[in-house]
Amino acid sequence: MEISQVAKKSGVSASTLRFYEEKGLIKSIGRQGIRRVFSSNVLERLELIALGRAAGFSLEEISGILGTNAKPDIDRDLLLKKANELDETIKKLEAMRDGLHHAAACTAPSHLECPRFRRLMNLAAAGVIEGVAANKAVK
Repeated sequence: MEISQVAKKSGVSASTLRFYEEKGLIKSIGRQGIRRVFSSNVLERLELIALGRAAGFSLEEISGILGTNAKPDIDRDLLLKKANELDETIKKLEAMRDGLHHAAACTAPSHLECPRFRRLMNLAAAGVIEGVAANKAVK
């Protein structure tokens, strides 16, 4: 498959495909004139790359997952670690969401007069909004 066909089928731009090839994430199998040619399994690798990016993996981590063989070597411990990181991110976002909901409904004359809102501001400024602990701290 020529690079333009891969780009069309995958939705990944040709420049990104070239970048991924440069990083070793995908490999062309040759050239047809000046155009790179890829095997059909490149589409599956691009799907794995997209899944890894959506999950928050770095390109370096994805490269390790994909390996150099035809089949990826997915490290289950790495997946668990990323899942745990996502859990923490979700907790932080939930805490922020809850604080914003409170601020939107708060009956204090000014948000700066709301003790809960001020605690939320202080926690955010100190960089300590950490999920459940922050939820409890601002209630």
